[in-house]
Amino acid sequence: MTEVPEHLRKRAEEARAKAAAAKAAADSPAEAPAEELSAEQQEATSKIPAHLLERSKAAKAKAAGGDAGGAATGTAVATAPTAAAPTAASGAPVPTGPGGHTQRLLTVVKSGSIQDVKAVPQDKVHTWPHLLVVEFGAALFALAFTLIFSIFVNAPLLELANFNETPNPSKAPWYFLGLQELLTVFHPMVAGVTIPGIGLFFLMFVPYIDRNPSAKPEDRKFAVSLMTVHLMFWAVLTMIGSFFRGPGFNFVFPWEAGLFFEL
Repeated sequence: MTEVPEHLRKRAEEARAKAAAAKAAADSPAEAPAEELSAEQQEATSKIPAHLLERSKAAKAKAAGGDAGGAATGTAVATAPTAAAPTAASGAPVPTGPGGHTQRLLTVVKSGSIQDVKAVPQDKVHTWPHLLVVEFGAALFALAFTLIFSIFVNAPLLELANFNETPNPSKAPWYFLGLQELLTVFHPMVAGVTIPGIGLFFLMFVPYIDRNPSAKPEDRKFAVSLMTVHLMFWAVLTMIGSFFRGPGFNFVFPWEAGLFFEL
């Protein structure tokens, strides 16, 4: 038979003794209630002053007497459990709300953010990369088209100008042919100053007339219609001056008299 080491045997005896002491403490009668202790013992065992303990005892006795009186009358009164009215240090009762609560509810806030931020969806995007990428692609396409066009189409310079000979027909550059076409119909003051000036001033006042903030073409019918009329007016005059004006700046058909147009 194997012998148990001495230190293990001592540890087992100490554990048995501790378990027996705990069992004896659990089987012993409970201590007397705190109400049965004298005022001196309560003051000695706790830090509450004696006069406060006496006041508490008097309040409990008064409450117990009221309950006994109500039971002696033989009437059953259904009362809701209410908390005892708290008293201040001076003995004066503290005002309480329903149910004896001393807290006051200021407001009820719904769950969620206090600051209600309403974001309005807008049909707008950032300039980069949405706009600049498209513009860069369009610029590359225009550059490539111009380069390929210059390779296959020869555009030599004309001969030196002879100031003793006026070409017939004498036409302005293509971007001024609209004004030159007006000069054939109106007085130079009207065709060169009045009509273009009225058009420019009217275009300046268009943003104040059409105050629609939308950027969609279908919502800007007035502005789109006005710009379309403006562009078509000058485009028609430029085309007539370029292709339908022959010698003496007379009206001709290009398929009959030929094409009198040079860039």
